[in-house]
Amino acid sequence: MSTAVISPVSPFAGDAKSTILSVMRRDRDKFTKLVSDPKNWNVMTRSTGWEVRDLVGHMIDVMEGYFKNWDLAKKGDAASTAGMEVMGTSLNDHALDFRKLSREEALDRFKKDAQKLDGMLDALTADEWGNFIVMHPYGGPVPGGAYATFQIMDYAVHGYDIEYGLGNKLATIDEASAGLILPFTFIFWSATVDQDQARGVDMTYGIHIAGPWGGKWRCTVKDGKFTYEPEKGDFEGCDALFFYPTVQEEVFTFFGRFPGGAAQGDPAAIKKIRHLFFSF
Repeated sequence: MSTAVISPVSPFAGDAKSTILSVMRRDRDKFTKLVSDPKNWNVMTRSTGWEVRDLVGHMIDVMEGYFKNWDLAKKGDAASTAGMEVMGTSLNDHALDFRKLSREEALDRFKKDAQKLDGMLDALTADEWGNFIVMHPYGGPVPGGAYATFQIMDYAVHGYDIEYGLGNKLATIDEASAGLILPFTFIFWSATVDQDQARGVDMTYGIHIAGPWGGKWRCTVKDGKFTYEPEKGDFEGCDALFFYPTVQEEVFTFFGRFPGGAAQGDPAAIKKIRHLFFSF
């Protein structure tokens, strides 16, 4: 993990492009070293059911999906999105399908795709970073610059998955990587409300994440929808409060790597909140 201190920036800000790409490239380099070691190829990772080779297949799959929709956006043509409900199953099937490639073929294709996407992101202007809209294969319309943080999600979290599989049960990710991922956890929550679990729910809860990349948010679940806003007070009237000592702990909890943080408030509300969202 890098020890360099990176000041917080927004993943959506065009003037933060160089910082975001620097973090992406750093995390990609670490991931690439892990997957390139032949001893690691068939190691089972922390990502359920996936060996290291399947993480490489996953990266090929997502990047080539981005390429297709990126080209359509450049032409001004419409692109479809499959929706978050099918994302987990679809990504798993696609990743496993790449087992048909030899190790050398998979690594070569992954590295070429990574360099191609790197160049596409680097070519975005500051305005395009937040305003050039590309349809995500599962998540809907997304600003072009967000795809750099999607890469950070994969390289950082799946890099952790590999290290965990190799025996480092205390592995973590860099604070800046987690800090850039953090805003997307709230966006994904809004898109992954389990309607069966949310039926009849009307509650408000707080999230407090310590550290320079953290903050405080007031979250509401009502009529099957999740909304959030910065907390301006001290969580007055909330049914529950979730506290995370680091931004990494919130990210790992969101991605289901371990149940981090501490909760206080109504036990029934805490239990309900923890089961409100479907996995993807």
